[in-house]
Amino acid sequence: MTGEGFHALDEELRRLKLRERPAVTAAIGEARQHGDLSENAEYHAAKERQGWIESRIAEIEDRMARAQIIDVSKLSGSHVKFGATVSVIDEDTEEAARYQIVGEHEADVRSGKISIASPIARAMIGKETGDVVEVNTPGGVKAYEIVKVEWV
Repeated sequence: MTGEGFHALDEELRRLKLRERPAVTAAIGEARQHGDLSENAEYHAAKERQGWIESRIAEIEDRMARAQIIDVSKLSGSHVKFGATVSVIDEDTEEAARYQIVGEHEADVRSGKISIASPIARAMIGKETGDVVEVNTPGGVKAYEIVKVEWV
C-alpha cells in the first residue's frame, strides 16, 4: 500500500477509536436507562453499531499490521508498476484519463486511484509509454494507449 493509503487507514482508525466508539458506548448507556432491553430499538441499534465499529477496528488494525508501505516518490522507471500514475487515452472515444495504481483497499476510481488487481491495472503492468493495452470490460474490449508514466 502507499504511504497515503496507510495514513488514511490510520486516520479512520483514530476516528473510530476516539469518536465513534465513545459515542456508541454513551448511546448504549442512555438506551439502557429506558428500561426493558428486549423491546428497546435504540439499544439494539446501538449494539449493532458497536459490533460494526469493533469489527472495522479489528480489520483496520490487521491490515495495518500486515501492510507493506511503498514510498512512491522513491520509485522510477518507464514501465508501469505499483504506485505509478499513468495517463491513458481511450482509443475509441479519444477520452483522456489519469490513474494511480494503488493497493486494493486504497482504490477510489472517482479520485483516479485504481486497484492493482483491477483489469485495467493488470493490463498496464509492465507496459510503457506508447504501448496500447486491451482491457476486457463488461461492455466489451477497450483499448487504451499509455501516453505518460509518472511517479508522484
